[in-house]
Amino acid sequence: MDTTWLITNLKSWKTTALGILGGLAIIIPELQALLDSDPATVFSKAALMAGLGMLGVGINAKDGNKTSKELGLDQGDQK
Repeated sequence: MDTTWLITNLKSWKTTALGILGGLAIIIPELQALLDSDPATVFSKAALMAGLGMLGVGINAKDGNKTSKELGLDQGDQK
C-alpha cells in the first residue's frame, strides 16, 4: 500500500487517523468481549456505538490548521 498517496490525498489525515485509532481502541475490546466464550464477560452496546461514532467523527472532521479552501470545500458563490 502506498502510504504517500494516502497522506497527500487525505487532506485531514491527522484528524482521521486519531478518530480511527480512538474508535478502534473502544471497538476492539468490545468485540473481544462479545466473541469470547466466557459468560461472565459483559458486552456493552453503548461502548460499541461510541466507538463507531468516534470513527465517524474522525473520518468526517477536518484538521484545525486547514482552511475550507485548502480542503476543496469552498465552492465560492454558487448563485
